[in-house]
Amino acid sequence: MSTAAQTDSIAWIGIGKMGLPIAGRLAEAGKRVAAFDTSAERLAMARQSGLCPAASAAEAVAGQAVVFTSLPDDVVLRSAVLGPQGLLRGMAAGSVLIETSTVSPEISAELAEAARARQVDYLRAPVSGNAAIAHTGALTCFVSGPKSAFERVSPLLATFTRAQTYLGEAEQARYAKLAVNLMIAVTAGMMAESLALGRKGGISWRDMLQVLEESAVASPMVKYKTPPLATRNFESTFSCRQMAKDLDLILGAGHAVGVPLQLAAQLRESYGSLIAQGEGETDFIATVAQLERLSGLGEPEL
Repeated sequence: MSTAAQTDSIAWIGIGKMGLPIAGRLAEAGKRVAAFDTSAERLAMARQSGLCPAASAAEAVAGQAVVFTSLPDDVVLRSAVLGPQGLLRGMAAGSVLIETSTVSPEISAELAEAARARQVDYLRAPVSGNAAIAHTGALTCFVSGPKSAFERVSPLLATFTRAQTYLGEAEQARYAKLAVNLMIAVTAGMMAESLALGRKGGISWRDMLQVLEESAVASPMVKYKTPPLATRNFESTFSCRQMAKDLDLILGAGHAVGVPLQLAAQLRESYGSLIAQGEGETDFIATVAQLERLSGLGEPEL
């Protein structure tokens, strides 16, 4: 059987805000994608996106060579894959399980052990980016697991990511995703403090944003967030609640391997405060508005 034939049979489990547009990219590339989600509304949206809704996860994965998952957290992932009706029970030896979510290295290692027992190749392939760009194919992903499996499915990954970085055989991809998300969280915190300090020093809102954009600190992340900040748009692309969940994973990973993460701990408290104030679903850059309030600043003049 050719490599193409081995990877043309696909299931996608979890068609939420990230899963649906990513799976849609595979359908647009001519792949038949059996899809399942616990939400009837998401299944209807899947059909509209060219996917083939299944009545159950077991039906979706039956006979498929490649199964993707995009699930919200460790608890849901463990239940979906390792539970009494778990995905692995329906996957054939030699098939590939590709997990794309941000989850802990611990649950990922559990999946790896269970997959190995079923002779299923398990790839950790967390994606980096957000739902706003998922439909464009501009996401990136970090991959670890059996290299032969990565090479077999890399054309599929390339349909929805512009770059795929293979990092090793074990949980390296999980640590890579957590490390990147830590940098994103810390950048949001730094931008908040820098913007508040500039405003307190008499710099106008637009001028301060331009200072950040044109200086040595103008990372892609800074440039990505300055346009919505210019219009005070805090509509969520990745929410404060999601960032808090990821910071919990980051802190857990740091504790497990003996890395002190003081900045992560501080930012986790900031996001906890935002959630307590009813801003859990606001964009994670709401740290900016939070620092303004703490600094006695009102809305800037646009």
